[in-house]
Amino acid sequence: MLSVLKIKNLALVDDLTWELGPGLVGVTGQTGAGKSMIVGALKLILGERANHDLVRTGESLCTVEAVFELDSSLDQVNELLERGGLEPCEGNVLVVKRVFGSGNKQFVNCSPCTLALLKSLGGLLVDLHGPHEHQSLLSQERQLAMLDAYARAGAERGAYREAYEAWTAAKGALEDFRHQRFASDQEIELLRFQVEEIAAAALDPAEVSELEQRYRQSQNSTRLLENASQAVDLLSAASANLGNAQRCLRELERFDPSVGERIAGFEPARVEIEELEAGLREYSESLEIDPAEAVRIEQRIDEIESLKRKYGQSVEEVLAYEARARARLESVDGREAELLRLAAAVESAAGALAKAAKVLTAKRIKAAPVLAGEISSHLGDLGFHRSSFEIRVDPVEDPAPRGFESIDFLFGPNPGEPLKPLRVIASSGEMSRVMLAVKSALADQDRIPLMVFDEIDANVGGEIAVAVGRKMAFLGDRHQVVSITHMPQVAALAHRHYLVTKEVGKDTTNSRLESVEGEARVNELARMLGGVGPETVALAQRMLE
Repeated sequence: MLSVLKIKNLALVDDLTWELGPGLVGVTGQTGAGKSMIVGALKLILGERANHDLVRTGESLCTVEAVFELDSSLDQVNELLERGGLEPCEGNVLVVKRVFGSGNKQFVNCSPCTLALLKSLGGLLVDLHGPHEHQSLLSQERQLAMLDAYARAGAERGAYREAYEAWTAAKGALEDFRHQRFASDQEIELLRFQVEEIAAAALDPAEVSELEQRYRQSQNSTRLLENASQAVDLLSAASANLGNAQRCLRELERFDPSVGERIAGFEPARVEIEELEAGLREYSESLEIDPAEAVRIEQRIDEIESLKRKYGQSVEEVLAYEARARARLESVDGREAELLRLAAAVESAAGALAKAAKVLTAKRIKAAPVLAGEISSHLGDLGFHRSSFEIRVDPVEDPAPRGFESIDFLFGPNPGEPLKPLRVIASSGEMSRVMLAVKSALADQDRIPLMVFDEIDANVGGEIAVAVGRKMAFLGDRHQVVSITHMPQVAALAHRHYLVTKEVGKDTTNSRLESVEGEARVNELARMLGGVGPETVALAQRMLE
């Protein structure tokens, strides 16, 4: 239930803290006293966009805060909070706050949230009805939800929804696959040629650098061989001269050992020159490339360059192109098999959907006349003694997100007149009572903790007003109900009665809300009956009794 409502600087309200209780809460007051502030504050809590004109004159900031104590709706609220990235409620308490003025901010349990989340949250917390606000009752989608709630078909509705989502996903996958661009015969032939051409080349990125080196050698082999041979001859002559020099140095050292340090580097130098000569001689021999081998190298390089011109700037890019072409071929070759698989998945999902729909439809068809009968009974209590009410269940051509049928609430207020859908009934007085009858029939299934009725009794009076009050009290035994009313018959049946008054000062006007009990309540009912006097006071006392 709504345990506390705090309002600051909203229209005529400067500072108000309202601690509500359970049951039917009646709110009365003279026209213009400010009863609408309660509805306005609750609409802000429910996520309605803030109008800056509502900020109290002379103030820059308006705040509205509501504290809810949750019971049956706690799980739904926590699930919604977690989806919105917010922490779940501590215990069973939920705090919603709106602040607006120079900017707009909204908070849930002290954490900032979006207005969309607040609106979704409000749908789980408060059911607000005014004299011209019956859109939820007129909506066929809402009517279907009411029937399902009465039929206790939540599990079946969830199973159907899952089956419907699986079926639509399977259909979407099949349609997407069918609309993909598939290769023509010419494209397939080209793909196969490209894959075969690249595969036949047996490319290896490591081969390219070696081939290029061998190619340069073959192109310059004559000059390389000439220079290498000349260098070998010179080094050979140098080696011979170094041998003669070595004999002279040994003879020199034999006669003068002190020269040994001076000639210590000769032997290593002679060995290095001999090794250099041997290496160049080996290199010269390798330069003798077979003409046929040179032709093969040139042809191989031409083949690689041709592939690079067609498919990429490097061997790696050519190989990547081959991989893409091969994958495209494989997808084309597997198209028929994939079509069969996707079609079978759609057929299987359609079977599961039909099975889930059959169970859900059976529950709806069974519950519809029972719910219609209960609503008719409540309508009789509300003055429609000879009215008719039916719930029509019509099959739909194609599976819909909520089932294989649509629902229409049909109402005939007078005998002899055909039943018509609620959405074509214009009388707000009739609609208010029909809505109250529907809510009464669904009182045990409706999980929304707070119902607010804003002057829905505006077009009724006498015994009908008493009946309306009794229905509200009946709902108050199962929910928290706030009724803003001008009818003493309704106010007298409230479990708690609050009076809105307007205080006019020299420069300010303030709306006040206070609990009325005992004599104060009797006097308020007497005022509503036409004025405080002995007769109206006595009548007010009898009404309370």
